[in-house]
Amino acid sequence: MTTLFISDLHLDEERPAIGDQLLALLEGEASNADALYILGDLFESWVGDDDPNEHYASIKIALCALVDSGVPVYFMHGNRDFMIGADFARETGVTLLPDPCRLELHGTSVLLSHGDAMCTDDVEYQQVRTMTRDPEWQAMMLTKPVEERIAFAAQARERSQAKYDSLNEEITDVNQGEVEKTFNEHGVDVLLHGHTHRPAVHDVELGDRMAKRIVLGDWYEQGSILRWDENGYSLDTMQRL
Repeated sequence: MTTLFISDLHLDEERPAIGDQLLALLEGEASNADALYILGDLFESWVGDDDPNEHYASIKIALCALVDSGVPVYFMHGNRDFMIGADFARETGVTLLPDPCRLELHGTSVLLSHGDAMCTDDVEYQQVRTMTRDPEWQAMMLTKPVEERIAFAAQARERSQAKYDSLNEEITDVNQGEVEKTFNEHGVDVLLHGHTHRPAVHDVELGDRMAKRIVLGDWYEQGSILRWDENGYSLDTMQRL
């Protein structure tokens, strides 16, 4: 059987085809998988587990159905949905993972991460990331009315997009030194992450050994998925609906 990895779906009611493709995965291939891992940015934004967006309801129901069928689903926070909490986990049955998280997969040591923590050349982003991951900051945000949080998230997305459009691509990618540091700290064979929207498999030279860095793609146009079984892994683009 196969373990599936996805990230950066950025589900949004303005792009319903992405949600349809995820539902097809959850009700189809994933129902026969060993497990499904979602490595962040499942949603374009998430302002709290009390978010009333009805577009997300069918996704939560499908995740719950998959878990109830016996397929474990694991979720790691991204930079768009870091406010997902215990209520969401309880409603869907997903298991929340720390970032990073290590696992053994068919004899290979793998480190899972959303990936944004390694984008250290973008100093301003790292400052924002530190603030928004602070439990006290999140608790403060959750005291605000949901409408205010939704407006705040929309403004933050606009500022982020404007900034991203003006930056050199190298700044928004992972820092190679940080990648090597991560490998050395955790002693793994494979680093698997998303966030950068640059799907690829990279060879990483670590002194006396070689490792792999696998980058999942985003779902803006069509799905990106990593399939891993006893015969190895493949990073694939999913067929359009």
